[in-house]
Amino acid sequence: MTSVLQSQKVIVFQIGEEEYGVSVDQVKSIERIQPITRVPNTPGFVKGVINLRGVVTPIIDLRMRFNIEEKEHDNHTRVIIVSVEDMEVGLIVDAANDVMDIEMDNIEPPPEVVGGIEADYLHGVAKLEKRLLILLNLNKVLSRKELEELKTIEEGS
Repeated sequence: MTSVLQSQKVIVFQIGEEEYGVSVDQVKSIERIQPITRVPNTPGFVKGVINLRGVVTPIIDLRMRFNIEEKEHDNHTRVIIVSVEDMEVGLIVDAANDVMDIEMDNIEPPPEVVGGIEADYLHGVAKLEKRLLILLNLNKVLSRKELEELKTIEEGS
């Protein structure tokens, strides 16, 4: 009898000491941090917009979204451009480390809270040899209302 191992390819990134993963299917590109134009009257975690190859892209600071203390950007800081419900959004992370295949057998449902991050944001936790990888559910990181607000920013810029 043969078994088919299913795996998920993820982009691994870091915020503080924790490692996170998002499905490579949702990632459009990984960019160096660049000047961000602040947009008034937006939630604090929305840092503003960038013009990325002619596309106005809202930028979200995941540290602020997850209520993690802010940190100065450095040479490792990256913006991961992801697609969430047909909209491109940039996520500021401390570093983007790796692309990895994770076997579905190694992914467990998320606990209620991981490092202060609500379970709603999480797809699961991958157990790797000596580390844990927190898999984000990008469709939950931003609520429907927040996505609508970001679309307004994108259209108004």
